Amino acid sequence: ATTVGPTAPLFPAPPGPRPSRPPSRGIIFDFRFLALLAVAGSLAGSLLCFLNGCVYIKEAYCVYWTSCAKGVHTGQMVLKVVEAIDVYLAGTVMLIFGMGLYGLFISNASNDLPSGSDRALQGSSLFGMFALKERPKWMKITSLDELKTKVGHVIVMILLVKMFERSKMVKITTGLDLLSYSVCIFLSSASLYILHNLHRPEHEESVMPHL
Repeated sequence: ATTVGPTAPLFPAPPGPRPSRPPSRGIIFDFRFLALLAVAGSLAGSLLCFLNGCVYIKEAYCVYWTSCAKGVHTGQMVLKVVEAIDVYLAGTVMLIFGMGLYGLFISNASNDLPSGSDRALQGSSLFGMFALKERPKWMKITSLDELKTKVGHVIVMILLVKMFERSKMVKITTGLDLLSYSVCIFLSSASLYILHNLHRPEHEESVMPHL
């Protein structure tokens, strides 16, 4: 006589219930979407700054052609251009801040993704021009400290532009005024040098000149 082994049931038992996520944890993690308010506000403010900078450039052209017609150059055109640079830098700060917050709190894409798999780069072009082959370095933000560092660099540049703008209106009448002006230039140069050294990659080795 032959023995027949146990046969599998025709209708397998349904799988057990999956462990559910605690509702409090889901609510807490969903609060990260509040960063969308800061992202939208930063991008809107960035657009406003860029448009305002274009207005300053237009005014600089008007001042330039008016000065050429009168034959008198007062330096107001340079001040308008400096103000435009100041506003453009402020718009850049808000753009970096908004995109950095989006990358930290909303997007879950890794910075090490290949270019073909990065959905952020797909379709990111201006009428087919200026397509990105890889993410720029300023978009690769992995922590709040790195975001603050990038924003801080641009803020220092804004302060330097403001200092240059004010220096055009300062009248040097005494030796103390000249000394103060020289100290301001020295401190500005020192801050740029420090920022340049802080921005270097860690693996870059300094090359000493051979005497």
